Amino acid sequence: MNLRHIEIFHAVYVNGSVSGAARALNVSQPSVSKMLRHAESLLGFQLFQRTNGRLVPTEDAHTLFTEVSEIQDRVYALREAGKNLRRGAGGMLRVSALPSLALQALPTAVAQFLKTRENVKFDLQTVHHDDLLRKLFERETDIAIAYEVPPAAPIDHKPLGEGELVVFYREQDMPDAPPRCDMRCLEGHRFISLATSGPMGQLFTQEVQRQGIVLDDVILARTFYIAAALVQQGVGMTVVDSFTAQASLAPGLAMRPLKPPITFGVHAMYLHNRPLTALATDFLKTLRSVIDVA
Repeated sequence: MNLRHIEIFHAVYVNGSVSGAARALNVSQPSVSKMLRHAESLLGFQLFQRTNGRLVPTEDAHTLFTEVSEIQDRVYALREAGKNLRRGAGGMLRVSALPSLALQALPTAVAQFLKTRENVKFDLQTVHHDDLLRKLFERETDIAIAYEVPPAAPIDHKPLGEGELVVFYREQDMPDAPPRCDMRCLEGHRFISLATSGPMGQLFTQEVQRQGIVLDDVILARTFYIAAALVQQGVGMTVVDSFTAQASLAPGLAMRPLKPPITFGVHAMYLHNRPLTALATDFLKTLRSVIDVA
């Protein structure tokens, strides 16, 4: 099957008739029927059965449609890219980020960037560490913003700055908190644990074990955002990354960095065989400036 066969099959499947497909594609009904028969001849099996005046997909057609839909989406994206290039649009940036960075840092950078690049389009999504490589390899995103660069992966990265782990709490639960909190300040308080929340959770857990600290874990949260929301509801206190804490601050809530500090890097990752465009490089400069002041 070539792209024309795929387009005809997709249109007939979606519209349920040759006439509907012809209208959708702005072609004649005979040409649709001819291409459909040709596609069936090439495949060696029937795609539709006529029932009560409609074309009903066969089981083989249902199976084929899943694959065809992905191809159609890519063809549509290619056509849109061509239109953008013809009319001189500013291009598209597909950026994925950890939820903690997508709460505030990424939206702030996008807003600042669009002030001078108003024709640029963004496709933004969140990504967890476990899905980072898959999204890059399957070309679902061009850039992934995360904390830890997967080792031995065929990707390149650019450092964007640093963050650190902080205690996030209600002021009434620790009214005399110092500018930096020793880990032992967490003892005796109800604690929302993030031990299984990826590299940052592991980093904190290792420090807790190193210092021999015993925490009253009342809830295990798998994302920093949920942990911060639980603090807002008075469930307890937690330790999250500084970006999540900053985005979640509200009256009555506070954050304190740890002593000694537990820091981590923020990186922009991309495939080794798909280097950054000039547009992407410019955007990352904006994002770096936002992270520097966060």
